[in-house]
This record gives sequence, structure tokens and C-alpha cells, in this order.
Amino acid sequence: MKKTWDDIDPTETREWLDAFASLIRHEGNERASFIMEQLLGAAGKTGLTQGVGALTTPYCNTIPVDEEPDYPGNLELEQQIDAAIRWNAIVMVLRAKKEAGGVGGHLSSYASIASLYEVGMNHFFHGATEKTPGDLIYFQGHSSEGNYARAFLEGRLSEKHLQNFRQEIGGEGLSSYPHPWLMPTFWQFATVSLGLGPLQAIYQARFLKYLENRKLIEANHRKVWVFCGDGEMDEVDSVGALTVAAREELDNLIYVVNCNLQRLDGLVRGNGKIVQELESVFRGAGWNVIKVLWDSRWDKIFEKDTKGLLIKRLGEVVDGELQHAYLQGSDYTREFLADSNEELKALLAEFSDEDLAELNRGAHDPVKIYAAYDAAVKHKNQPTAILFQGVKGYGLGREHAEGRNIAHNQLEMNEAELKAFRDRFKLPLTDKQLANLDFLKLDENDPAMQYLQAQRKKLTGYLPARFSPKQPLKVPDLAAFDAILKGSGDRTMSTTMSLGRIFSVLVKDPVIGARIVPIFSDEVRTFGMESLFRQIGIYSHVGQLYIPEDKEQLMFYRESQDGQLLEEGITEAGCMASWIATATSYSTHAVPMIPFFTYYSMFGFQRVGDLIWAASDMRARGFLIGATAGRTTLEGEGLQHQDGQSLLAASAVPTCRAYDPTFGYEMAVIIQHGLKVMYEQEQDVIYYIMAMNEKYVQPEMPKGVEEGIIKGMYLFKKSDHPSKEKVQLMGSGAILREVIAAAELLEQDFGVAADVWSVPSFCELRREGLDVQRENMFAPGKTPKKTYVETCLEKHEGPVIAATDYVRATADLIRPFISRSYTVLGTDGYGRSDTRERLRHFFEVNRHYIVVAALYTLAQEGTIPASKVNDAMKKYNIDPEKPNPVTV
Repeated sequence: MKKTWDDIDPTETREWLDAFASLIRHEGNERASFIMEQLLGAAGKTGLTQGVGALTTPYCNTIPVDEEPDYPGNLELEQQIDAAIRWNAIVMVLRAKKEAGGVGGHLSSYASIASLYEVGMNHFFHGATEKTPGDLIYFQGHSSEGNYARAFLEGRLSEKHLQNFRQEIGGEGLSSYPHPWLMPTFWQFATVSLGLGPLQAIYQARFLKYLENRKLIEANHRKVWVFCGDGEMDEVDSVGALTVAAREELDNLIYVVNCNLQRLDGLVRGNGKIVQELESVFRGAGWNVIKVLWDSRWDKIFEKDTKGLLIKRLGEVVDGELQHAYLQGSDYTREFLADSNEELKALLAEFSDEDLAELNRGAHDPVKIYAAYDAAVKHKNQPTAILFQGVKGYGLGREHAEGRNIAHNQLEMNEAELKAFRDRFKLPLTDKQLANLDFLKLDENDPAMQYLQAQRKKLTGYLPARFSPKQPLKVPDLAAFDAILKGSGDRTMSTTMSLGRIFSVLVKDPVIGARIVPIFSDEVRTFGMESLFRQIGIYSHVGQLYIPEDKEQLMFYRESQDGQLLEEGITEAGCMASWIATATSYSTHAVPMIPFFTYYSMFGFQRVGDLIWAASDMRARGFLIGATAGRTTLEGEGLQHQDGQSLLAASAVPTCRAYDPTFGYEMAVIIQHGLKVMYEQEQDVIYYIMAMNEKYVQPEMPKGVEEGIIKGMYLFKKSDHPSKEKVQLMGSGAILREVIAAAELLEQDFGVAADVWSVPSFCELRREGLDVQRENMFAPGKTPKKTYVETCLEKHEGPVIAATDYVRATADLIRPFISRSYTVLGTDGYGRSDTRERLRHFFEVNRHYIVVAALYTLAQEGTIPASKVNDAMKKYNIDPEKPNPVTV
């Protein structure tokens, strides 16, 4: 927290205030504003920037030269290491393009950020081992070539790996970007979807504090570093949670923003100054900000610029001018910096053309980088953002790509350009080695190689690296949920309420209770789970500094420093970032945690699908609960709240097991099974479970249905009606109860026997069915295996009718495995505000429409006359001219 200083000299303070008032009175507001600007500028030049009201500081380095620490490393050896890594990164891309035929890669991104990585790797980034967790580094996704090139020097990757960059199918290849799913012992975090790395890093840093405050890990000095570009900061995800980091006082978090002024197609802010813009954003959000704009060669010029004229000039030019000047040479630079100012001309006259030609940006100066990192890791009570100004494509040659708009798309270098690169970085390569694009491997006795290994040993291990120690947890048996399995008796209860009862069981479990992490986006009371407030408390890093107004109530709002529940506020993206940190904790912190993120289902896969995909890539384990699920269960909520498609989206995520339970016992079986799979068997999957707010009597679990629930389908009710006309009715979630009612109507009103199937997961049925189809295709001489759907239905006659609260494509997922008539009803179209009864009529998924669909299918097969369909529509007041809900 910021300190409030007592006024030790009120008289002096009054004199300053009186003088300022006199300035305004006699000189006017414009003059007063100018003086204020000069004072703030002077404060910035001394490093005095916090608490003085300025959101931006002068366009110069934040840390004065006389406050820079001595550089602790061997710059000559580090330059050799840096050069070798740069070369191997380039060769990797060029060879992949040449030999594999256009698999792509990036030359300029790593070239720009290389020094920022290397100073960290040599002096700051603590590695992880199987026993010791290290710093958490969110590497820039598009610079993965540099990570591979360093790992090659370290001996962690072979030359064959590098030769197979972006060629993974045959084995021993390297993924294009950071993908833990594809390289589970190398990458920790999926960051290439721009904006997700910064967002995840904030909540990861907070999760570290959460684990410490709950005494689940010991307090430590681990840092969370996130590397991103200035262009990436345009992503809402990159900046949307900055105030969270400040509010939580996350001094374990460091943003490193590589401001090379360029994005993929051109300048980030050609008509503005992106560094200044970002500084104001971070400062305004409450961050500590360090700017590193100019390298050490500028120091002598700035030292002689006693009036600050050059800094003023640099602060006035827009980025487009600055980038243009970088490419024009020393003559242009001299004129550009002077800008017809005689004093600046005189100042620059003291420096030769060679001096001006060597001026560079701070992102490529290890001394300046070290000073910034050192200040960042020592800063307390605030997160730190370091804004480095660099050059995209640095080292690739100004005539080639360096600093040019085409830099991002540059994938080739000719022989002359390769020679220029070799000479610039003093690489020990012959012309033949250049022409052959040979990788550069340092001998183990080479001083540079010994230095590289010694520095990593000092920092306890290599990075990036991912560990996944075996830590199976004993989860409760299904019997622990007996109260849910027995049903609700005469009481009505929603599956969301059942979920609350399941939580109550889980948090009391002696083994996993403390590891349960309920996560909500401000809707705990909406979901009827406010009992968790008192039971386990809401996490707050400062505890509860106030008396809640509902203190006298049984379920009052209780915040606590060791609180277990994460209530993130109205931010589904923030909740997902917290969920990912929790769901990967078994690897990143060697502490398996069990997250349950409960949210409006409409705001899940539709809203944060990219984060869910990243979580799957990162081998997350945990539960996502799509509450208030379905398109017709939300009374009055309307179009943007009613979810009809998230199960379909979930079916496309390879590691997602998606379920739509109707009854509490189904939910209990699914959650207990998920716990066993993820935390006893340690499988890298996630469970997506729908929960509804509609209340109805919860039946007792029938005997022997557990396996069917997990596989996705079981016979809920077998008809005992003697009719020869038979149908098989399927349903899930809210609409299964309509299916059950439809079966009764078919028997009572039309004499048709109807078996009822509960289908908690069309997604799992499809997954199993596709596996069986594939197995059969590759074994043409053998008797084909039957899918689980076929096995279930083989002894049950009649066409199949399925109805859900989701778009028809959801139930259509199993159509390939049904070799008879299959009719699907669903809620295609936009939602409406109305009662459940009227909504189900509108979407044509209620019991009456299910009856009509069943009768129509029988009529199509010639089993019954078509007149019966008309009879049903007349009986149930169904208007055949009713508008199609898909199009209205």
C-alpha cells in the first residue's frame, strides 16, 4: 500500500502552494500548465515518478545512468551465446522452408526480443526441477524459434529436432508455437493466441499468492514474467485485467513489453507514440512502469543535453517519423534530431557520424536490460511493466527487413545477407557453412558453452520446461453422494442445487476438500450456492476490512485471506484465467487443485472459447459448469442469455468430456467419475457439465445405470405397453422430462409404446462411435464392432426421436450410428423472453411436438396412417402455419 507522509514542514508547503496560485493568477493557466509539465519532466528524469500525478514521463530511460547496477555477467561470452542462438533460429526457419516446402516460421520476432530473453536466461529466470518449482515465463508465442535454438545449445534438443521444425507428424519434430499438448515436457503455457498470455499471467501471479495465503505452498520469491509485443497490447485481453494486478499488489508479476513499434503489417501507432500510450495505461492502472528506450551509446549525448532539448525533441516525434529515421543513416539522423534547433545542432556536432550510426534502442543493450530487470524484481507492492523500445528484425540488416514494415513476413535471406549477419555478430562460420545453412553447436569445452551451463545451473534449471509429477489423489467413492443419489423425495430441486450439495460433500472431504476451488463471476447467489460464503470463505489477499451489512444472516458475505472460493467479479475471461491457473497447478506448482468454474452457460464456450482451447492445449484438469443451461430453462432472460450451442462447441475440443444431466444423481455420477479420471488416474481431460435452475422432483438413481451415464446413454424407462407400434425416445437435460411426458401421451392417447432413453452425453456417444468406426475401417476382414449406441438400441424396436434444449446438430452428433429413422428436435434460432412452457412450444421441443414427431415418423414408415398426425396436432392445438423459430 502507498504510504501517506505527514507534512514535516507545513510552512514550506504553503509557500509552494501560494507560489503556484500566484503563477496562475498573474501568468495564466497556460503558463501554469507549462511549469507543471517541466516539473513532472524533471521528476521523471530523476526517477521520481510514483505519486506525482503524471501518467507519462519524458521520452527517456526511467533509470538514470548513475543508478544502474554493475553488470554481473561476462558480456563478451554472452554476446557469443546470443549470436549462436540468433543464427540457429534463422537457420531453423530457412531450412524448414527450403527442405520441407513452405512450413513457415518467423525471423523477425525473435530477432527483436532475443536480448530480452538472454539477459533473463543468464541472470534472472529461475528454472524448475522435478523437486523445485521455478519462475513462470509466458514466452512470446511467435518467437519460439529462439527458445528451441537455446535448448539446442543447452543439449536439450538435437539437431534432428531443429531440422524438423514445424514437422511433427513423423516424430522428433518441434511445434510451431508454445503447445504443451504437443511438447508436454518443454512448454508450460500456450501463448500464441495473442492477448491470452498477458491475461493468464495476471491470474497466475494472483493464484501464486492464493496458494501461499492458504498455506498450500510455502511463501517464495517466484516471479511470473510475461513477454509480449506492443501490437499485442491492442488485444482487450492484454489490458483488461491490469487493475486486478494492481489491486492485488502482485509484485511477483513483471510484464516485458517489446515495443518495436511494429505489428504484422506496419506500425502500431504511426501517428502516435505507443510507448507513451502504454505508460499511461499501466500507470493509470496502478503499475510500476520502467521505460528502457535508448541504449548506453546515448548516455553521453543525454549527459551533455543539460536543458533536455533532445529528450523533448524525441518526445515530440511520432513513431512513424522515428521508424523512418532509423532506416536513413547518420546524416539523416543528425538533421532529424536537430530539427533546425541551433542548440541541438551544436550538441550533435560534438559527435561523429560513426557515433550517431551506432546509436541503438534499449531492447538490445544487456546493461540497460539488466538494470530494468533488477529494479523490477526488487520492487514491492506493485506489478511492474517494463517498456522496452526495440527494432523488429534486429540484426537482419536495414536493407533487408530490420525495422521495415515487411519484417514480419520475411522468411528468406540470400547469401550476401547471411554473410552480413555473420560478420555483424562475429559468428565463427565459413562461407561453406553459411551456404549449407549449418547449425552452430558450441563445443562443451568452449568458454561460452561452459558459461551458459554455469548460469543455468546457478538459476536451478532450464527453461522452458514442464514437469508433471505423479501425485494421484484419493477421491470420494460414489457412496459419499448418497443423499443426492436417493433423490429429493417430494421436494423440488434443480440440478444447480444438486451441484451445491455436491460441493458441500467435496469441501468436507479430508483428502481433497482443501483442494476444491469454486470459481464464480459474481453469480453465487443466482446459482443458490451462497452457503459457500460462510462454509469456505471468499479469497481476499487483505482479508475483510469491513463489517458486511448481512453479518447477522446465516450466509453472510465473508471474505478471508485464507478463503477458498474465488469470486472474480463480472469477468468470464478472468474467471477462465483463474481456472486455467488452478487446473494446471498439478504441473506448474506440483500441487493438484480441483477447479469448478460455474457460469451462465451462454457466456462460456461462446464467450471464452479461445481460453478453453488454450486450457486444453495446456493439459488442464478440472470442471466447467454451464449453469442456467439450455435455451428454454431461463424464464424471461432472452436472446443473449439462452444457450443452445455450447455443447456443440464443447464436442470439438479433443480433451473435453461434455454432459447434459437431467437429474442430480446423473450429475453426482459424472462429477465423481471426473474426479477419479482426472485426479486418481491423472488423465489430462476437462469436464463440461450443464446445470439448470428449473426445479422438479429429483428421482432416486435406478440400479446399474452408472456405466450408461458415463458412456452417455442408458434406458431410463422401458415401456410395458403391448402395442406393436413402438418408438425410442431420447432426451437430455431439461427436455428429458418433456420426453418422459411425451412417452406417456403416446401410450395413453395413441396406443404407441415408447421406451425412454436418458442421453447425458451425445458428445461422448459420438466420440466412442467414431473410434469404433475407425477401428472397423482398418480391420475390413473382421466382424465389425458395434458402437455403444447400436448396442443399446439393438433389442429395442422402432424409429428414434431425440429432443434436447440445444440446436438440433447436438443430437445429430450420433446420427451416423443409428441405422433406422432418426428424427431430431432442438432449439435452433434466437432465444426469447417468456415462460418455460411457452418457450418450449415456440421452439417445438415440448411433449406435444415430440408426440407429433414420433407419430409423423411412424406414418412415414407406413406403420400408422398420416391422419393420426393431424389428430395429434388438433388435440394439442398445434398450428401447422406457426412461424419457424429458426427464421423469426
